[in-house]
Amino acid sequence: MPVTLDKALRSALAERIRFYNELGIYDFYRREIAISQPDLEATPDVQPEQREAMPRRSAAVQEADLFAAPRPEADTSDPAKALRIIREDLGECTRCRLAKQGRKQIVFGVGNPRTELMFIGEAPGADEDQQGEPFVGRAGQLLNNMIKAMGLRREDIYIANIIKCRPPGNRTPERDECETCSPFLMRQIEAIHPKVIVALGAVAAKTLLAINAPMSELRGHWYDFRGTRLAVTYHPAFLLRDPRQKGEAWKDLQMVMRELGLKVPSQNT
Repeated sequence: MPVTLDKALRSALAERIRFYNELGIYDFYRREIAISQPDLEATPDVQPEQREAMPRRSAAVQEADLFAAPRPEADTSDPAKALRIIREDLGECTRCRLAKQGRKQIVFGVGNPRTELMFIGEAPGADEDQQGEPFVGRAGQLLNNMIKAMGLRREDIYIANIIKCRPPGNRTPERDECETCSPFLMRQIEAIHPKVIVALGAVAAKTLLAINAPMSELRGHWYDFRGTRLAVTYHPAFLLRDPRQKGEAWKDLQMVMRELGLKVPSQNT
């Protein structure tokens, strides 16, 4: 039997949903209550008719569906237009502390909105913050070479970061900063719907996959990410610090190339 929330709780829930929508968060997930049939039958005090009446998920989550607003870009099938709407929704974002810690501008993302391949890094650096485009510094030049080695051009793919503002001193993004900013990235991914995502570095991989594991364990595998294949490789900035790992990164890119049906050259980068 459905459970109806009282008026005060419905109002509080609606207000919370509106709050998250204003932050750019439109995805809400149901968490099923694990009540298995064998467990119920092992309980002598539970009658058959009572088992049917037991809710399998919280009434609050059911009610949340009534208030969840559609994403602003939901009405368009054009990924380029969807990305423009998401950028407008992001605005001159002040949703986390980075807005007041010296960032010059938001670095949204760049590339082909209809691409099959998307690279996702960690955060903008000083050059990116200055120019408003991801991966334009030394690490960006190396990424360009990696893309070229795959037989592609930078303009063929789409590049973005987990967070869109430069952390002071290029420090590692904090967890709450990633959680605040990543919903906009998820909307970008859904708008583009690439065939393959390459997570560049540990921060990108761990944020997207919600897996706390070393790069040695994350690399070399395919992951299912919202219906898209996801691979993990080293961040170009790390490869600049440790060029010995370029061969390992090339192995990761070859795996991606085979998935995309691209010809794998015999020479290394």
